[in-house]
Amino acid sequence: MRLQKYMAYCGVGSRRKCEELIKQGCVTVNGIKVTEMGLLIDPDKDKVVLNGKQVLKMEKEKHYIIFYKPQGIITSVKDPYGRKTVMDYMNWQGSRIYPVGRLDYDTEGLLLLTNDGDLALKMTHPKYEVEKEYYCIVKGVPNERKIEKLKSGINIGNFITAPAKVALLEKQRELSILRLTIHEGKNRQVRRMFQAIGHPILYLRRERIGNLTLDGLKIGEWRNLTKKEIYNLKKHIREVNNDTI
Repeated sequence: MRLQKYMAYCGVGSRRKCEELIKQGCVTVNGIKVTEMGLLIDPDKDKVVLNGKQVLKMEKEKHYIIFYKPQGIITSVKDPYGRKTVMDYMNWQGSRIYPVGRLDYDTEGLLLLTNDGDLALKMTHPKYEVEKEYYCIVKGVPNERKIEKLKSGINIGNFITAPAKVALLEKQRELSILRLTIHEGKNRQVRRMFQAIGHPILYLRRERIGNLTLDGLKIGEWRNLTKKEIYNLKKHIREVNNDTI
């Protein structure tokens, strides 16, 4: 098994996160630091250590949590500045789980947490094109030309976004309400997209990831996904990507 896959399987994080930790020199195998990708290990014989702590297979049970994140909390397991994190807010007492992707401190909405590393990778990597849908209130009223920029891809600073789906829901004198659907997850991407067309975000809520929605949840509430929801989520990713999961 490849090292990063084993680490993800053990619940360290997504494969992308595990690859970052390896590149940073945080991982040793049998006492030897590893910084290159692709090392094959035998989980039953080799000793993998991350920052001085042995990486062990997690319990077989996997957890899948859907959370309606409020504004004002950090999407992280821990925060070095002592700010309240989603884990603090949820007061989670089970085995280790991780947020899948991020929501900004000042953004609310749907967040998935799990210890299923393979699923986390497929939910966050752009090549799998898992849609994320946002309800956006912006300053002013963007015209068709500006909306077309969002639809065709826009430069948000050394990065051109993939084409987005955009629907203008309501126009008022000083603000507009839109629905934006993307499949990427760059830092503060939605805010940067609207900033780039001159209509900064006033309020932002993520309402959907793949086929998961906020239906039935109030702000600050969370629950376990049902077996049917987990099956349908994995089926949705397979159907979008012709993939196995």
